[in-house]
Amino acid sequence: MLIFQAHLYYCYFCSESMGLDPPLQLLCAPQTPQLLISGEPNFAPAAMDPLDGFGSPRREEASADSRSGWTRFSSWLECVCVVTFDLELGQAIELVYPQDVKLTEKEKTSICYLSFPDSYSGCLGDTQFTFRLRQSVGRQSFKVDIYNRDAPATLQRETAHFFGYVYFRQVKDVSVKRGYFQKSLVLVSRLPYTHLFHSVLQIIAPEFFEKLEPFLEAVCNEIDQWPNPSPGQTLNLPVVGVVLQVIIPSKTDKPGGSPVKQITNESPLPAPTLLPTIHELDLFKCFQSVLIHLQMLWELMLLGEPLVVMAPSPTVCSETILALVSSISPLKFCCDFRPYFTIHDSEFREYTTRTQAPPNVVLGVTNPFFIKTFQNWPHIVRLGEIKMAGDLPKQVKVKKLSKLKTLDTKPGIYTAYKTFLHKDKILIKRLLKGIQRKRPSEAQSAILRRHLLELTQSFIIPLERYMASLMPLQRSVTPWKTPPQVRPFSQDEFISTLDQTGPQLTSMLRGDWMGLYRRFFRSPNFDGWYRQRHREMTQKLESLHLETICDADLMGWTKDKSEVEIVDLILKLREKLIKARRQQLQVKDEVLDKLDAFINSIVGSLPEDLQPVLNAR
Repeated sequence: MLIFQAHLYYCYFCSESMGLDPPLQLLCAPQTPQLLISGEPNFAPAAMDPLDGFGSPRREEASADSRSGWTRFSSWLECVCVVTFDLELGQAIELVYPQDVKLTEKEKTSICYLSFPDSYSGCLGDTQFTFRLRQSVGRQSFKVDIYNRDAPATLQRETAHFFGYVYFRQVKDVSVKRGYFQKSLVLVSRLPYTHLFHSVLQIIAPEFFEKLEPFLEAVCNEIDQWPNPSPGQTLNLPVVGVVLQVIIPSKTDKPGGSPVKQITNESPLPAPTLLPTIHELDLFKCFQSVLIHLQMLWELMLLGEPLVVMAPSPTVCSETILALVSSISPLKFCCDFRPYFTIHDSEFREYTTRTQAPPNVVLGVTNPFFIKTFQNWPHIVRLGEIKMAGDLPKQVKVKKLSKLKTLDTKPGIYTAYKTFLHKDKILIKRLLKGIQRKRPSEAQSAILRRHLLELTQSFIIPLERYMASLMPLQRSVTPWKTPPQVRPFSQDEFISTLDQTGPQLTSMLRGDWMGLYRRFFRSPNFDGWYRQRHREMTQKLESLHLETICDADLMGWTKDKSEVEIVDLILKLREKLIKARRQQLQVKDEVLDKLDAFINSIVGSLPEDLQPVLNAR
């Protein structure tokens, strides 16, 4: 789409800044990103999760051989759980595979309750839905992930949460005391691949309920043969006689681009089934009863407002939450979100307390009890069964929060929120006309997705352009000075640029864009976006600095320097190389190899009694 490559050259491949000490000032202390609010350095409220940066495959107690045996499986899934209903225990985990995966008791309890629809849903037959749960504290931190470096922000692997993809079956069974067979097959993963994992469940779950554990073991062994998810690659994923062909999106992909064509099948496996997406939902199906309020819902997501979706089933509420979160793509939703939430959730008290303002979280629920619990929340979407008004889905109305009092509350959007931007009436007419003409849901969803993408890009491009202007020029990066810092973000300066380079250049929507930006500056989504961009820019400066050091005449510099100064230079160069590799800076291998060679060469020129000391370091 509309990407300003020249302006954003410095913004795209980067990490944390380091400083330089004498003699060459080759390292710098980490810099805290700054914002200027009314001329003073400040920060928007951070949506910091205490678990950020933690989380890894939980096999601390397993042997190294056991860990290495499931490397490929672990790149896709944390584990597979089977949850059943026990007359004495209630919901209980019957099986976890691989067996050496260690889930905490808190995680097991959460998975048990989140894997079954509550009794109000009345789900008979097969039901699929998604949940998201917080990992327990204290997990070993894992290394910087190459996948996350190359994946779009919205598809990065979670570090502090798990997704649970559920296939629940409830059917009459006279051989069971309660009269019903109730069991869930759950894929637990850090990857937000909703469509892929639910497609896998549709293939394996029906057969699993017949063949049970041996079949599940065979499936897990098959997944362990899959290639690792690699952004930009098209992969063939065999499972139970079916080969799913998928494209793993990359952050360099053009937003809204066409799906990749099917590649030739040259293996003895069956002809692959092409999945058009690994993560996208049927947006039109999710939003069909709230189409006329899409602008309001997009703004609420952009601003990270607390919101509850009450729906008749976990399928509807989880898909609606995931669709809402994706509506601001390619901007990452930086608040917490729970596609399916129950009163048994470990965060229930945290999210329902009335002693403080509701947190910046989006929740999907089905239990009518929540209507009373969430009366103090500012935005509540109550969905019912889809009803048709002629050929059109009946649209819910915006209602006052004061009317949200009883358990039989009617469908509607209960909020006092006033939108900053006007509705896009052309879009609504186009979608409604598509319904009348029986346009396929896939085509309607494509129209919706394109509209939301262009709306988000119109909003974010001025921010990207301004952020790029804060980047120091490449010629200011020299080997003999500390890398220059990114200039602080000034909200007032940014607002002053909107008259000339604002969203009106790319969007036909009218309204209070400045007011929307000022509100956005106070949201966790702005905080997350800014931190990520600042990290990328400082990382780019580090990469440029390494390249200029590599091109400098370092050997010439050492000729008239003392031993102490030369040793100081070696230690600082080594530290920069270690950090560059640890943070996986996008620097050419030959740059790092050249610096390695220089260090070895200069160490070899020092007195022999000093060389072992430096080599040992």
